[in-house]
Amino acid sequence: MEMTFRWYGDDDKVTLNQIRQIPGVTGVVSAIYDVPVGEVWPMEKILALKKKVEDHGLTLKTIESVPVHEDIKMGLKTRDKLIANYCDNLRNLSKAGIKVVCYNFMPVFDWTRSNLNYELKDGSKALIYKKETVDKMDPLNGELSLPGWDESYTKEGLKDLLNQYKNISEEDLWNNLKYFLERIIPVAEEVDIKMAIHPDDPPWPIFGLPRIITSKKNLDRFVHLVDSPNNGITLCSGSLGPDPNNDIPDMIRYFGSMGRIHFAHTRNIKITGYKSFEEAGHRSEDGSLDMYEIMKAYHDIGFDGPMRPDHGRMIWGETGRPGYGLYDRALGAVYLNGIWETLEKEDKK
Repeated sequence: MEMTFRWYGDDDKVTLNQIRQIPGVTGVVSAIYDVPVGEVWPMEKILALKKKVEDHGLTLKTIESVPVHEDIKMGLKTRDKLIANYCDNLRNLSKAGIKVVCYNFMPVFDWTRSNLNYELKDGSKALIYKKETVDKMDPLNGELSLPGWDESYTKEGLKDLLNQYKNISEEDLWNNLKYFLERIIPVAEEVDIKMAIHPDDPPWPIFGLPRIITSKKNLDRFVHLVDSPNNGITLCSGSLGPDPNNDIPDMIRYFGSMGRIHFAHTRNIKITGYKSFEEAGHRSEDGSLDMYEIMKAYHDIGFDGPMRPDHGRMIWGETGRPGYGLYDRALGAVYLNGIWETLEKEDKK
């Protein structure tokens, strides 16, 4: 297992110099953020990012993420050109030594929360999701700006996009995902990149939009859409965990035995009600997930890929990108590494 840390580039308040001081963190997960979705990332930008990371004594082997254009998800006529560009991105990333690419297939909105700055009992600030609040939200009212809301859309543009999705069922989305995979996975095989789809967050439909990467059953269907070792998963405990029917250790063992887990996002959440949760500290006792059992499952399958602590709270007065401060994620990385060290030593007895 390689412990990594997400970094959002030069605009990130968290610096590479700070990341390299976190005990046990050896790699950075990042992306090119100033190229519009659907266009090809210039090789010089990829190499400049890689050099910057490596100049700080860290590795860059995982990209999170190469976004999938909405036209691909909707199956529009423009998708073939956009998929060709996506394949060119994979070829360029491979030339720079990238081994894993994370992406998602969530329509319109990425991970969504009802509050980005909720104060927990200990005074820390966390991301939360309350079903009642989200159910009352209107993504077109312009009053809220949440993660995953692409602010490059005008209000009319977003309205048109949502109207287009009204005609797309879950089965349509599955078919469009299969079409995409049938074209990118052969390229991934050719250039030795492991593709790792991220689960939908939260793992249920929102705003009337279909979501399909939500459960063990659906992930099993996904890996068999194109049955290739390069077609795999970013197993995110914090995205799948809000559904109590998702047994994360079982999923790790099941998909890990297939060799289909290419990237691990490892964090805790606390279920507070039906389809409601708050993000918690990484420790097992802080939330609803048993982080020891999750790490043990990774250890049992011999997981040797990249892992990162995912969303963290804002603690000690820190401000910054919601979910992506330094302190709590650093504590999470050290906690996870501590469990891993214990498992390694127990294994040698």
